[in-house]
Amino acid sequence: MSTVTTFLSSPGAVGVWNLDTDQSSIRFENGTMWGALKVRGSFTDFTGSGEIKDAKTVTGRVDIKAASIDTGLGTRDHDLRRSNFFNSDRYPDIVVVVNGGEPAGGDAVQLDAELTVKGITGALPLRVDVTPLDDGAVRLNTEATVTRKQFAVEGNFLGMVGNRTRLRASLVFRPATSS
Repeated sequence: MSTVTTFLSSPGAVGVWNLDTDQSSIRFENGTMWGALKVRGSFTDFTGSGEIKDAKTVTGRVDIKAASIDTGLGTRDHDLRRSNFFNSDRYPDIVVVVNGGEPAGGDAVQLDAELTVKGITGALPLRVDVTPLDDGAVRLNTEATVTRKQFAVEGNFLGMVGNRTRLRASLVFRPATSS
C-alpha cells in the first residue's frame, strides 16, 4: 500500500483541512516569445480548504486574488491586472476546484481539478506530491503548464509574451480545529 493510500485511509486524515497561507506559495513562470527571458512571479493573496472523506473522496478549493500578482516590477504588475490580461476588477478571483483524486503510487496523488480564470473554466489535472509534516499538517507540491489564451488572458505587447505559463504550488494544509 502506498504512503498516500495509507495517509488517506487513516482516520486522522478524514475531515476538513484549511490552507496555511503563511507556509504556502503559488508561483508562475512565463517565457518570452524568443525564449531568452522568463517572467517569474507569485500570487500573494489566496485562501483555500479541502475535505477528505475517504481514500478516493477528496475535494477542495483554492481562491487566488488576481490583483495580488507580484512579478517584482510594479508597472508590469499593473498591466497584468488590466483588462487584456487578468482584468482583476471584473474577475477578482482565479479559482482551482478539486473534484476528486486517487493515489498515484508512492507519495503522489492524481487530482481531478478545474481552473477558472476570467470566468472561463478548463480541466487542470494535477499530479501532486504529498508530504505529511511532523506537526500534523500536510504539504502538497504540484506544477502544471496552462495555455493562457484558453482563459482569455490575451495581452501580448509586441508579441513578447509566450502562450504557455508554468504554475507551481507548494500548499500546506492543516486539519480544521473543532470550535
